[in-house]
Amino acid sequence: MDTWVIILIVVVAVLLVLGLALFLSKRSRVGKLRKREQAREHLQEAHVKGVQAEKEQALAEEQAARARRERAEVEERTALAEQEARERAARAGESQAEAERLRAQAQKLAPDLAHDGHAQRTETQYTEAQRTDTQRTDFPPSDQSGGGGATRR
Repeated sequence: MDTWVIILIVVVAVLLVLGLALFLSKRSRVGKLRKREQAREHLQEAHVKGVQAEKEQALAEEQAARARRERAEVEERTALAEQEARERAARAGESQAEAERLRAQAQKLAPDLAHDGHAQRTETQYTEAQRTDTQRTDFPPSDQSGGGGATRR
C-alpha cells in the first residue's frame, strides 16, 4: 500500500475519533443542562411545598391554640358552675339546718303542734271543726253587691 493511502486512513480515523469525541462532549453538555434544569425545577417545587408546609403548620398551631383556649374557657365555666353549685348546696344545707333548728325550737315551745303549724286534732275534732266552718253565717251571700269582688268602672 501506498503511503498516501495509509496517511489518508489515519487522517480519516483521527477525524472519526475527533467527531466521536465532539459528539460525546456535546451530548454530555446537553445531559448536564437537562439535569441542571431538572434540579432547578425540583428546587422551585421544594420551595413552593416548603411554603405550603409552613402555612399548614401555622394553621395547625393556630387551630391547636384555639382548641386549647376553648378548652380553658370551658374548664373555667365548668369550675365556676361547680363553685356556684357548691355555694348553693351550702346555702341549702344552712337553710335546712336552720329549718330543723326552728322545728326543734317550735317543738320545745309547743309540743302539740303538728309539722304544718296547726294544732294536732283527733279525727272527731277535725270533723267537728269542718261542720262548724260550713255552718258559719257571718259571711254575706255571694249574690249581694258590696261583696269583695272586682268592680268595673
